[in-house]
Amino acid sequence: MPSSKSQSSTPLDAEVLNKTLRTTFESGRTRPLAWRREQLAGLRRMLEENDRQLVDALAADLGRPSMEAFAADIGHAKMELRHLHGHVADWMKPKKVSLPMAVAPAKGWVQAEPLGVALVIAPWNYPVQLHLEPLAAALAAGNCVVAKPSEMAPACSAALAELLPRYVDPDAVVVVEGGVPETTALLDQRWDHIFFTGSTAVGRVVAAAAAKHLTPTVLELGGKSPTYVHASADLDVAARRITWGKLLNAGQTCIAPDYVLVDRQVRDQLVDKIQRTITEFYGADPKTSPSLGRIVNERHAGRLQGLLEQGAGTVVTGGEVDVEARWVAPTITLDPSPESPIMQEEIFGPILPILAVDGPAEAKAFITARPKPLAMYVFASKDEVIDDLVDNVSSGGVCINQTLMHLLPADLPFGGVGDSGMGAYHGRTGFDAFSHHKSVLRKPTKPDLKMLYPPYKASIEKLVRRILR
Repeated sequence: MPSSKSQSSTPLDAEVLNKTLRTTFESGRTRPLAWRREQLAGLRRMLEENDRQLVDALAADLGRPSMEAFAADIGHAKMELRHLHGHVADWMKPKKVSLPMAVAPAKGWVQAEPLGVALVIAPWNYPVQLHLEPLAAALAAGNCVVAKPSEMAPACSAALAELLPRYVDPDAVVVVEGGVPETTALLDQRWDHIFFTGSTAVGRVVAAAAAKHLTPTVLELGGKSPTYVHASADLDVAARRITWGKLLNAGQTCIAPDYVLVDRQVRDQLVDKIQRTITEFYGADPKTSPSLGRIVNERHAGRLQGLLEQGAGTVVTGGEVDVEARWVAPTITLDPSPESPIMQEEIFGPILPILAVDGPAEAKAFITARPKPLAMYVFASKDEVIDDLVDNVSSGGVCINQTLMHLLPADLPFGGVGDSGMGAYHGRTGFDAFSHHKSVLRKPTKPDLKMLYPPYKASIEKLVRRILR
């Protein structure tokens, strides 16, 4: 029987782990509705009973304020679990389909079946939410799961490895802690589904490993999510919502506004309002604010410092970096070169480039000339501006006159396109991602029309042509 405890203390035998979980899956124990609901209820109970331990772990790894840690990681995961628990019975039911006369008499339906044994690789930036929600979708669909938390959030990784075996079936869910060697060993195995959240670069590695076994994947990646602010926008609201979306989790959010394109005639007003909002949110010295998190480690703080030092434009707010303290000040930089590193790489930190454009046509051309983003944000009051961007710019999702919020509704699929990912999840979409939708046709044995069998006759061919016309 596999242990759900961390595998980091002993060498990982990924092949044995894979085979053991397949034995569990093939026994049929994960298929019944009762088992699936029991796992979802267990995960929700885990969050309710260990709220403080998980909030403390998020503070240790990311300096997350308690409010932010609960709302963004724990609270959101609880909402998703409640939705899955309430709807999984309906999603499991076979769905009848209408059939053409050519196959009558017959019945046809589609039934969802679990894929088998899934591998879920979680990131470090939302190490509770982005670990538990794909895990929950896999369990709702009736799968066994290997769950790999990020080694870059060690406190959360240890907490999840300790807690999960107390709340879910240890024969069906195994937590594997560790770093690159453990992840590599896992990717060498054949899985029935791989769900990965992380960078585009690592996503390519995961996709290549999955391709060797023709394993389906959901890749939740990132990229540079643009924000466009039209001259018709409510600039006060735009400033608050852009600042909030950018600085949540110190900017370490895959759908954070990565840069802002703003109509030239209102650029200075918007910059001034964002500067005032930063002070309103975090005080005159944001480094002392209890409401602003820290960068995950010194390496990433140094990376952000490097972006600021390599042609990042004119810094008008912030710019201070303390690598040892994992601190980067909320920073606004104006008009960096589109070819500069800060405009080529996903920032993943509290630095906001703002570029002036001459209207929505230029903004649209700027965005579409770059890889497809995970999210796009549009602030405007004119429907024609909004509709044009929504209809003609490809992105994983769009949020209008707000940031980040399109992540919340369970009935809105969340996923990327192109370089920002493939596949989606949340709610029914997550259940579907971990399921195979099997087509079933059932016919009675009578009548058995022998005229359809060889040898074929010209008169019968004529009839068939008429029927299938």
